[in-house]
Amino acid sequence: MLALFYIFIAVAIGVSFWQITRIMNFRSVIANDKDNETQGKLAIGFLIFLYAMMIYCLIAMNIIMLPESASIEGEHDDNLFNITFWLIGIVQFAMQFLIFFFTYKYRGKKDQKALFYADSHKLELIWTVIPAVTIVILIGYGLWAWNNIMYVGDDENPIEIEVYSRQFDWQARYAGADNALGLGNVNFIKGINSMGVDMSDPKSQDDKKVTELVLPKGKKVLFKFRSQDVLHSAYMPHFRAQMNCVPGMVTQFAFTPKYTTAEMRQNAEVIAKTDGINKIRKAKGEDPYEFDFLLLCNKICGASHYNMQMKITVVEPAEYEKWLSEQKTLAQVIK
Repeated sequence: MLALFYIFIAVAIGVSFWQITRIMNFRSVIANDKDNETQGKLAIGFLIFLYAMMIYCLIAMNIIMLPESASIEGEHDDNLFNITFWLIGIVQFAMQFLIFFFTYKYRGKKDQKALFYADSHKLELIWTVIPAVTIVILIGYGLWAWNNIMYVGDDENPIEIEVYSRQFDWQARYAGADNALGLGNVNFIKGINSMGVDMSDPKSQDDKKVTELVLPKGKKVLFKFRSQDVLHSAYMPHFRAQMNCVPGMVTQFAFTPKYTTAEMRQNAEVIAKTDGINKIRKAKGEDPYEFDFLLLCNKICGASHYNMQMKITVVEPAEYEKWLSEQKTLAQVIK
C-alpha cells in the first residue's frame, strides 16, 4: 500500500513536469474553445482521481496509525488530533472541489466575458474571523492538554521515576518509600553508579534502579528526564507522551496508564496490527512479534540510535507493589 502511494507521488511529479514542458512549448499558441473544453474536463477527471486516492489512503492506510491512547491524558491528544484532522479534511475536500470545478465551469469561451469583482468586505470578514476563532480554540485546547501532562499538583501524589538517557540505552530509577528522588549529576558517575546518583543525599538511599519500566494501571506517574551526553527524546507513543532529554537539566511529563499490557494486547486495533506484522515476519522466517509498550528515542542521537528502547509493562496496582518491593535499593547495591 505504501509502495502504491509512492508510485502515485512519482507519477504526479512526472505528469507535472510533462505539463510544464508542454506549456513552455505552446506559450506562443492561443488556446481555442476546444482546448479550454479539454482542459476543463481533465480538471474534473483529476478531481475525481484525487478524491479516490484520498479516500483510499484514509481507509487502506489507517492500519499504520497508532491504536487508541493507553493513558488518560493521551485521550485529549487524540481528541485534538481528530478535531484538527476533520477540520482540515473538510476544508481541503471543499477547496479542492471549488478549485477544479470552477476551472471547468469558468473555462474560456469565445462568447463569455469574465466579471471583474473588486472586493467584498463581508467575504473578507468571514474568511478572516472564522479561521482566527478556530485557531484560538484549537490552541487553547492544546495548551490545556499540554499543562495537563506537564504539571502535576502535590495533591495528586504521583509515582516518581527518573529516566536517564545516554548513547545508546535507557536507565531508570524509582523513588523509594519517601516517594522522592535523590539528586543526580554526571560528576557522581563511577563504576556501578552509572546514573550519577548522589549517594550522600538521604533521599537517594531508598531509590531503586531498574532495567525495565513497570507501571501501575490507574495511578499517575511523574517521569523526570536527564541526559548524560547528547540530546535524546523520550517517546512513549502509545501513551501520547514525548519529552526532550537535555544534558545539564531535568525535564518531565506525567500520565496515568489506563490499560494493562495484557488488556492492550486484546485491543482489536492492536490485534490487527500484530497480525499484519507477524505475516511479514513469518515470510522472512523471523520469530513472531508480541505487542509491548515501549520507550523509544525520537532524536537521531548517533550511529546506534535505533537501539535505544526500553520495555514498559503496565500491570494492576497489587502486582506493581509486589514487583517494586522485590527490587533492591541503591544503598544495597552501591556499597
